[in-house]
Amino acid sequence: MKDRFSSGSQLYQLARPSYPANLIQEILKHVATPQFAWDCGAGSGQLTQLLAPHFDAVVATDISAHQLQHAPYFENVSYQIQSAEHTSFAEQSFDLITVAQAIHWFDFDGFYAEVLRTLRPEGILAVIGYGLIQLQQPELQECIERLYFKTLKGYWDAERRYIDEAYHTIPFPFEEIATPELSMLFQWSAAQLLDYLNTWSALKHYRAKNSDDPLYEFKAFFALDDHVNQVFELKFPIFLRLGRLPGSAH
Repeated sequence: MKDRFSSGSQLYQLARPSYPANLIQEILKHVATPQFAWDCGAGSGQLTQLLAPHFDAVVATDISAHQLQHAPYFENVSYQIQSAEHTSFAEQSFDLITVAQAIHWFDFDGFYAEVLRTLRPEGILAVIGYGLIQLQQPELQECIERLYFKTLKGYWDAERRYIDEAYHTIPFPFEEIATPELSMLFQWSAAQLLDYLNTWSALKHYRAKNSDDPLYEFKAFFALDDHVNQVFELKFPIFLRLGRLPGSAH
């Protein structure tokens, strides 16, 4: 499991998009007994905070102490520094295991071995991710695509391809459950959009090797015609893969 987000963890917590309630409801439809959940690769708790109201207890793990320090407090949530591939949990501990926008950093075999070991017989694994931001303004969307596909080409970690492929190509050795199309919708200011872009790992890699500002084009756009005070409508496509243990009765 790779740690790519300890640096800038406070910005990550503030700027990353929040998951919608209908995502959690879709997952919960398949959880027979919502008692114990494990949110793996929890970061600063973007998904954890939505699980907490629905379970007796949630354990949220990450290898980044800095990220976990910025996660919200809940009485029934335990934050622990543990890797995805090696945990101290007892066998058949969880009714739900989730991993949101993180599984592409894991060693798949190691993590899935832990899922098979710690998931209860009727339990559910939910793998969640979201794709490239989509803005309604054509000029801004063109800026996004130039930044993502051209300026930052060669600066994304190899694992990013799994996001580009909407997690269709990750190994998934479970009995899969069909899921509907989902998305996250937001209205963001120029400052919020820039903060989000600054959480991109490839942007950090670019700045480490270049002196120019990769976000100059965005800042120039926002400076025109008072765009800096405008609210921008945007969405992120969500991809969700749900699975049960192989051979489980349901």
